This record gives sequence, C-alpha cells and structure tokens, in this order.
Amino acid sequence: MGSDKALLPLGRETFLEHLLEVLRREVPVRVVVLGHHAAEIQARLSPAPDFTILNNPQYPLGQLSSLQVALRHLEKQPVEGALVCLVDHPAINRSVVRMILEKFRSTGAPVVIPTHRGRRGHPVLFARSVFGELLEAPLEEGARRVVRNHTGEIELVEVGWEGILWDIDQPADYHRLLEEWKRLTAGGETPY
Repeated sequence: MGSDKALLPLGRETFLEHLLEVLRREVPVRVVVLGHHAAEIQARLSPAPDFTILNNPQYPLGQLSSLQVALRHLEKQPVEGALVCLVDHPAINRSVVRMILEKFRSTGAPVVIPTHRGRRGHPVLFARSVFGELLEAPLEEGARRVVRNHTGEIELVEVGWEGILWDIDQPADYHRLLEEWKRLTAGGETPY
C-alpha cells in the first residue's frame, strides 16, 4: 500500500481515526494495539487519547497475536466482550456497531458476526467467555478456530451497510473505497 494502513486517509481522517470515532460513543473501553510502525502511528494519535494504546512486539506472528495482547489487557477490565475492529476494514459505522452490540446483549452469544446479503464481515464481537480460547488458539489459525468451535452458537446480524465487507489489502481496494466514500460523503457528512 506504500504506507501503513492505519494512516491511510479516509475523508478528513485516517483509517484508525475513523474507527476510533465510530467506537467513541458506543464502546466505553477502547484499546488500540500497534505493531509495525508503532511509533509513527502513535505520534499521529491524540496526545491525550481516551483509549489505551498497547504495543505488540510480536506483530509479525499475525493478527491473533495482536488480539491476544488486547485480550490480556481486557481480562483485567469489567468488560463483557471484545468488538474486534481490523484497521484494514475501516468502512464501518455506528449503526453496525449498535446492531452487533444489541444482538450480543439480547442473546449472550459467544460470537456475533455482521453480514450483508448473507456474506460475513467485520467487526466481530467475541464474548468474554471465549477470551481463554482466543488466548490459547494457535497463532497460525487465528480466531477462526474459536469461530469454528462455536459454529452452532454464533449469532449473525444482517446489516444494510456493505462497508462491513470491504477489506483494504491492495491499492485497487483502496481506490474503490475512496470512490465509494466520496459518494457517501457528497453531502459533507462522514457516514458514521
């Protein structure tokens, strides 16, 4: 991509700033786990953040290693679960987050996954009851193992927002996101 995805512009914000703004009113305990380019990313964040910044020196081991850093921190907090937002899936909004949280609160499911037209997307919510499984999962399998272990207990939430499916891994993905974002924000509002 030429630069760290967390710092890629999305309207007037970066990917990471957008995600934090979406979560600000919906999720009381927010944790950002940094790995590659951690110092550069941290320097771009607010000097007085209302979230916790953790560093994962083992980030080359994959996404699960970063999630495990966050979960070790969250185990000490009075939280019911963890809504896992990946920086390369930045096109989420508050409505999606609310729907996931409402489904979790009403069902207590170990895993809640948003869908759009039947396709699974992000962010994914993991209940506190599966933190131990996530902490013990093999790094090469990621969180998929825990999702597979709870197939019959997963709650899916159909949302009307296609952004949950947008995984920004290639320059072409980013270009499509920027075009769609421009369309969505034509009235001057960020689609929170």
